[in-house]
Order: sequence, then C-alpha cells, then structure tokens
Amino acid sequence: MKPILVLIVLALGLTGCASYEYPAEVNLGDKMISVSGESLEGKTINIPADFNGNKTLLLLGYVQDSQFDIDRWLIGLDMTQTKVDVYEIPTIQGMLPRMFSTFIDNGMRKGIPKEMWQGVVTVYADGDAVQRFTGNQNPNNARVMLLDESGGVIYFYDRGFSVEALNAVRAAL
Repeated sequence: MKPILVLIVLALGLTGCASYEYPAEVNLGDKMISVSGESLEGKTINIPADFNGNKTLLLLGYVQDSQFDIDRWLIGLDMTQTKVDVYEIPTIQGMLPRMFSTFIDNGMRKGIPKEMWQGVVTVYADGDAVQRFTGNQNPNNARVMLLDESGGVIYFYDRGFSVEALNAVRAAL
C-alpha cells in the first residue's frame, strides 16, 4: 500500500511540474484574453479589464531568467521617457508553483522596491492560458504586448530586447 501511495504522490507532483512548448497565437487586433493575477501589493488585477481604458504595455515573463530581458525593456522605456502604463506580468503555470505562490511572491518583494509592487502582477491560475496565447518557446525572452484602450493587441514581440523593437513600441503609441 505504501509504494502505491508514494507513486500517486510522485505522479501528481510531476504532472504539476509539467510544462509544454506553445507557439504564439497572438495576432495584431486580437483582444487580450481575460485573466486575473495578484499584484505584489496583494490586489487582484483583472487583465485587461482593470487597465482603465489606457494603452498598456505588458512585459510577460515565464521563467526567472526572463527578468533580465524585462529589465532591459524597463531601462529602455525609462531612458527614452516613453509614457505608457507598464505592468510586469510573471506568469507561472502548473500546480506546484501555485502551492508555493506565497514563497515566490515574497521572494519577488525582496528584490523589487515597494513603490513598484502595484505594477508587478503575478498570474498563477491562468498561467497556462496566457502561455498558450503568447507562446512560451524561448522562455528567457519577455513577451512584450501593447494593448489599446479596449484591450486589443496593437503590438507583440517575443524575440528579446532590441532598440528596433523599442522604437516600434514607441511608434505604436
């Protein structure tokens, strides 16, 4: 009986850790799928409904190493004084990360200044849906998505930061 229980627990753990490679399904003009997450301040955010009719830039990251790419985007936006609402969206799929969401979020809080917490929205429950929509191949690259005032996608890029891509976001604004 004990070996069967161990196998069941192991099988559940492995399925919770499973990850799949999805190609991007985003097309310009598509409406961003509706998902919810929680800001590091603890506030539930409904994406894109809670963006108050503003153009909004989402920087989606699927693995810890995508933070490097997100940081380059943030620095580029700051250095070019680009005026747009920006949200970092760590998007984590699977049952196991959800079980450790408090630990993961507390780790992020330690590395992010408190004044930026409202702009970091972690998506757990809808993580797989977001990754299916935006694709998750080459996960170290951030997914950069500019939404119009109604939540429609007007720019999408997933090949890593470049000045050309930054200029394209600025032109779309």
